[in-house]
Amino acid sequence: MGFPKAFGESGASAPGVTFVSATSNLRNRTPFFRLLCSAVALALLILLAPPLHAQQRQSALSEAEVEQVRDARLIPSDCILLFVKFLDVRTKEIQDLYAKPRRPGREEDTHDLLVQFTSIADELSDNLDDYGPRHADLRKALPKVLEATERWSSAVKSPPDHEAYNVARKIALESVRDLRESTTELIAEQTAWFKAHPPSKQKEQQGASPIDIPR
Repeated sequence: MGFPKAFGESGASAPGVTFVSATSNLRNRTPFFRLLCSAVALALLILLAPPLHAQQRQSALSEAEVEQVRDARLIPSDCILLFVKFLDVRTKEIQDLYAKPRRPGREEDTHDLLVQFTSIADELSDNLDDYGPRHADLRKALPKVLEATERWSSAVKSPPDHEAYNVARKIALESVRDLRESTTELIAEQTAWFKAHPPSKQKEQQGASPIDIPR
């Protein structure tokens, strides 16, 4: 008389029960588990990835300032001078904070204005980099940008040291330095280019391609 065979071994199974071996079951489930793991991994990537707008640099310009840029976009030199004006506004606001008796939140406001200043200065640098290779005529605007870098640097340095904005000030000064260097180089490039390629009066009236509108 032999012993009964265990489930899963060859031979009869329990009545009404269809037995599937563990190895066969795992093999059948493998594609499903792979698909499930892929879906979970994709979901995690979507959840952990920063939003698209957060990956792009946000403009520090107000809506009114953006409208001014749009209105002047057909004349690159006018647009460049608008950025000069916007940067003058920020530095004037910084100086005004320290020309009056201290009020609560002054240091935080200084930090925010310095961050705005840096963002606008970087936008100006980006536009100069864009217009340079296209030989847009900026000869009237560039000397004013170069002159402005001196007063911007002095204004940014004027507030006393404070941990709330020292790092933001350092970054702003680096942006001014980079802007001064790129403007100096562009002045030399434009002087040489337009000496060799004098623009016709028609081209001077048409100007260059419109400036990129900050988002």
